[in-house]
Amino acid sequence: MRKASSAAPATFSTSSTSAAQRGGTTAPQDEVRAGGELHQPAGGSHPPLTTNQGLVVADNQNSLKVHPRGPVLLEDFILREKIFHFDHERIPERIVHARGSAAHGHFELTDSLAQFTTASILTKVGHKTPVFTRFSTVAGGSGSADTPRDVRGFAVKFYTQQGNWDLVGNNIPVFFIQDAIKFPDLIHAVKMEPDRGFPQAASAHDTFWDFISLTPEAMHMVMWAMSDRTLPRSLRMMEGFGIHSFRLVNAEGQSTFVKFHWRPELGLQSTLWDEAVKIAGADSDFHRRDLFEAIEAGSFPAWELAVQLFTEEEAEAFPFDHLDPTKLIPEELVALRVIGRMVLDRWPDNFFAETEQVAFCPSHLVPGIDFSNDPLLQGRLFSYLDTQLSRLGSPNFHQLPINAPKCPFANQQRDGHMQMGQPRGRVAYEPSSLAADSPRESPARGFRSTAVDESGLKGRVRPESFADHYSQARQFFASQTGFEQAHIASALVFELSKVEALHVREAIVGHLRHIDTGLAQRVADGLGLAKLPEAAAAAVAAQDMPASPALQIIGKMKDTLAGRCVGILIADGSDPKRVAATRQAVERAGASVKIVAPKVGGARMAGGKLMAADGQLAGTPSVLFDAVAVLLSAEGATLLAKDAAAGDFVRNAFGHLKAIGIDAGGQQLLQALGVAPDAGVIDVGDTKAFIAAAKTRQWTREAALRMLA
Repeated sequence: MRKASSAAPATFSTSSTSAAQRGGTTAPQDEVRAGGELHQPAGGSHPPLTTNQGLVVADNQNSLKVHPRGPVLLEDFILREKIFHFDHERIPERIVHARGSAAHGHFELTDSLAQFTTASILTKVGHKTPVFTRFSTVAGGSGSADTPRDVRGFAVKFYTQQGNWDLVGNNIPVFFIQDAIKFPDLIHAVKMEPDRGFPQAASAHDTFWDFISLTPEAMHMVMWAMSDRTLPRSLRMMEGFGIHSFRLVNAEGQSTFVKFHWRPELGLQSTLWDEAVKIAGADSDFHRRDLFEAIEAGSFPAWELAVQLFTEEEAEAFPFDHLDPTKLIPEELVALRVIGRMVLDRWPDNFFAETEQVAFCPSHLVPGIDFSNDPLLQGRLFSYLDTQLSRLGSPNFHQLPINAPKCPFANQQRDGHMQMGQPRGRVAYEPSSLAADSPRESPARGFRSTAVDESGLKGRVRPESFADHYSQARQFFASQTGFEQAHIASALVFELSKVEALHVREAIVGHLRHIDTGLAQRVADGLGLAKLPEAAAAAVAAQDMPASPALQIIGKMKDTLAGRCVGILIADGSDPKRVAATRQAVERAGASVKIVAPKVGGARMAGGKLMAADGQLAGTPSVLFDAVAVLLSAEGATLLAKDAAAGDFVRNAFGHLKAIGIDAGGQQLLQALGVAPDAGVIDVGDTKAFIAAAKTRQWTREAALRMLA
């Protein structure tokens, strides 16, 4: 860890801290001050920002800390008031992560970390710990669709023998902001604009990008958000990250830093943007239904839990600060160590009682795990606990069955709204001598915070080591395949095209120049800007970091069809033997099959036998499948060539780069629709070739089908 003295300025007065020390922000608030007064930007006069008591706020960017890289102080009443009010803005829906789906399961440790921690869940190999895992979108309300471009929450509650441990993260390893005091601003910016109540579950609007344009620390996260990571094919096919550095503490009191990673056994898979939009129209519950059906079918979703372990001395040598939540540790720098496996095998009995009422709090730890001084994590420790009061209405939320530990628990807390227990006896305090069975502290078994020497000058300031906002964003973009880079550029063009304010669009392109000049030019061209805007001022110049292939999706896709779904389009006269052979090959490869027909009652096959359908053609578009097969008679092809839904089924499958299996009738339909076959259009007689093509997208097809930035 960097020494406090190396980062701390001589004074912490707001007027003397540099932009780099305060996070490198280029917002108007950082303009030169004279005589303690803020020079207002041209074009309007802004009233001073105050607390709810009218106290003028001098610094709205940083929490009060012991020293620049030290813990946040409880006395920070400005932080507490701001987050306290924010936490209670929505009743009873979650303010963020409102749209969620969850399942029960278990975690089994396969590699003991006894050298590093006393946490039994991380030391007892072979022990199965019950878990409840909730996945969610961030921006939309509980009734929004599953598939918008958005970060996904990935929260796991472990019901351990030592108490509940909540590992609350996302499917992206970094975040938009460096300090929790900015979280209300971020969410206010990305949520529906308050004067009009839209857009719902979307970041493509002025207030979000205005905030981003003035918050350069967010640019690394923006690269992730504009990538295909925020368009997952399935909740079962996305990674999860604890985001922050935590500490593991062993029996001798020695601590080791740790970052947690979830890796899906099915591998990574995403949709295309156009596909995600159409899925939302076809099935707004697409991800929830997919998770439910997989569990019902016995194809239980599973993830490996891996850790990155590193010492304080090793952290000192990193070219970034691991306490900065906008930074990640590349796998090539600190390798991942797989230590266990999580399996989800049971759907909740009651969605409200479990999925909605579950309360995750990063402050829920067990002995042997501790916090770091990450300022975003420090704020979350207060916020997540506080928000349960307005959302669940009671300080006794921990007594709800989904939240209650599965190990014994006892304390002297009493009464309160919705008290569901029946504490007995006259003693409700500790220590006491009046009750032999009254719970008492247990120094030998209890939780102990890591002994860390913290000293320095108190002040609202960020360490200089947090000031590099572009190097890892540059690394992320440079690490992507050409196809993924095109998707990022196109996503930026789409999002910024929805922004009405020209100066905001130009400011974002200016930030992009620090990441990649070619990317900035592609986005500028896509927006029709007459010239490339000037680069925004950078607190620290971006550095070139080694490419990290682990940051890709395409390069990490597994060579498997397991967990996917293939749609087979049939009509009257289709060959039942071809359908059966195709189904058998797909299911043998680990995927499921759904039969689609013009009528939900099915189709009468060649030979006269009725084949049942899983979905009607008009209501079961190809966007719901990973690959399709079109198996038709000549008469069926002639009939479907006149049907708009059939045309959309085929054209969208082709346009979304999916493998298409055909027989003679299927080929006839493609010709009638003007779809020129390529290497991804395969005769189902060659089932091996069809299965191989169905495992991935036909990426080389894309450039000929749509304009990408």
